[in-house]
Amino acid sequence: MFFHRSPRRCRGPGKPAPTRLNACALCACQAGVPQSGFVSFDDTSPILVAGLGNPGPRYETTRHNIGFLAADELAGAAAPMPGHFALDKRAQALTCDIRVGNRKVIVAKPQTYMNLSGGPVSSLCRFFKIPAGNVIVIHDELDLDFGVIRLKKGGGDNGHNGLKDITKALGTRDYLRVRCGIGRPPGRMAPADWVLKPFTGDQGRQLGIVTADISDAVELLITQGLAIAQNQVHAD
Repeated sequence: MFFHRSPRRCRGPGKPAPTRLNACALCACQAGVPQSGFVSFDDTSPILVAGLGNPGPRYETTRHNIGFLAADELAGAAAPMPGHFALDKRAQALTCDIRVGNRKVIVAKPQTYMNLSGGPVSSLCRFFKIPAGNVIVIHDELDLDFGVIRLKKGGGDNGHNGLKDITKALGTRDYLRVRCGIGRPPGRMAPADWVLKPFTGDQGRQLGIVTADISDAVELLITQGLAIAQNQVHAD
């Protein structure tokens, strides 16, 4: 696993240390300064990071909710102070405002269930005048092994109903995705059943590390842009 982790993200005694540290990228990330090759966001609008999942305690630690868990990590680790989610009734989403580098970031967890994620995302985009290019969606990915993270812009939905609904609501596929591997189900188990089962065993024990890694990847994407973030995150 990759992991860029700035000092403010150190988890204290007993917590895992980063496995990779690129000093140049780290310094630029902390300062909020883009490096060469940076793919810029629209500076006139906030960035929206939408972690996907299903609301309610029944789904809290299921594979489909890795987007929610990563959004919690991103908000909780924010500096100079963590973000606190509150319900935006208009958008039907839990949201909070944080800073990443020098950018205002709105972190959202749609509360309409996975298959209807597009409504909350598009509502927040309209209200805050956020273009699709400033939208980052964190979602589970069956075709990647557990713990693998991949970044991309645009492309198909690969059968993911949350992405399908967001694409429909935004009217474009050209938003950023943080693909979080959960692996394929064992044997003949249906994927629809697999994604609604909780992380267990070694995966459950490693989940905190993985969500921290996802959060770090999102920060790198925001501060350094897609190309540089891909080079680092995809290196392992």
